[in-house]
Amino acid sequence: MEMKGGFTRSRPRRRPGALAACGAAGALALAGLCAGAEAAESRSDRPGCRAESCGGDSSQKGSHPVAIQDDGVNVFVGGDFRVREGAAGAEGKVIVLGGFDMDKQGEAYRDAYRVGGAGPNSRYRPEAGSDFMTVGADIAVADGQRLLAEQDDVRGVVRYAGALAGAVSPSAVHDPEAAAPFRGLLERVEEASACYAYPEGRLREPTGTALDAGAATVFTGDGASRLQVFTVDFDLADSGGRPQRLVFREIPQEATVLVNVVGEDPVVDTYSGSLPDGLRGRLLWNFPDASALRLKGSGQFQGSVMVGERDSVTRLSLPGTSGRLFTAGSLVHASEGGGGGQRIHAHPFEGDLPDCG
Repeated sequence: MEMKGGFTRSRPRRRPGALAACGAAGALALAGLCAGAEAAESRSDRPGCRAESCGGDSSQKGSHPVAIQDDGVNVFVGGDFRVREGAAGAEGKVIVLGGFDMDKQGEAYRDAYRVGGAGPNSRYRPEAGSDFMTVGADIAVADGQRLLAEQDDVRGVVRYAGALAGAVSPSAVHDPEAAAPFRGLLERVEEASACYAYPEGRLREPTGTALDAGAATVFTGDGASRLQVFTVDFDLADSGGRPQRLVFREIPQEATVLVNVVGEDPVVDTYSGSLPDGLRGRLLWNFPDASALRLKGSGQFQGSVMVGERDSVTRLSLPGTSGRLFTAGSLVHASEGGGGGQRIHAHPFEGDLPDCG
């Protein structure tokens, strides 16, 4: 953790601001709208959807068998994407600038990893026939396993730039420039993460408090600000080694919540708990400093996630996440303790984040 003099960031950064070109408050790139616009010139991708334009309600907490078309980027990985153990899939459009490596172990969900639609209750899916996954380097799938870009009767394409080893279904397309339209997102994620946490090099002033209460972390807002900002400089985990509940209080309706989790090796170990109605789509967990991030626990993790360091590795083993996941670094999607079925679910981000321009 490189913090000095009252949370001043000493690590050099590029100047925040690239996201401003994407629209008001810089929130559009996280929603996948900028990524869709960049790709539109070279293929048929359309900008990502919001609930009111997609015929659904993204504020609902549960999974429902209602397919809502969402062509925004749901998972962006600036480095490599590795699938291990019993992880089952990633909903929505997946962009990987590095390579994709799948080598699962154990009996649970061993044979396949699904992109585009991540399970029988997947709600948000890319357009049928579009690129469900884009990989900027090689794809390696272990013997006896399959990378699937299909869900029920909706089928998509895996587009890749390097070599292909292993089974990909139903369609894999080699394209040396596959990831070219998305490479600019790496710097945008880095700069946005730094801006959200460290405007002008100093920690963004919180509007509320985050209290580690042992069995829970309690976030108490000021009850008024449209942007509720919290700083966390501790692990979100029970000291007894058990998952923690996450509690939000005094959050105004329609407010956006930005949680800056600072430090180089943070841990989130949670069974989630309930959020105020509609908050999931306006909640961003920002990890600007993390080089090794662990997201684990026993429940669905609500809200979008941003990891700002391109040399970072995020190990995700939660049963599920519900929100966008953008990391400048690498991602390991795995499982803990031999269980399987871990899924990244697609839920559009609809909040208003700080303008970094």
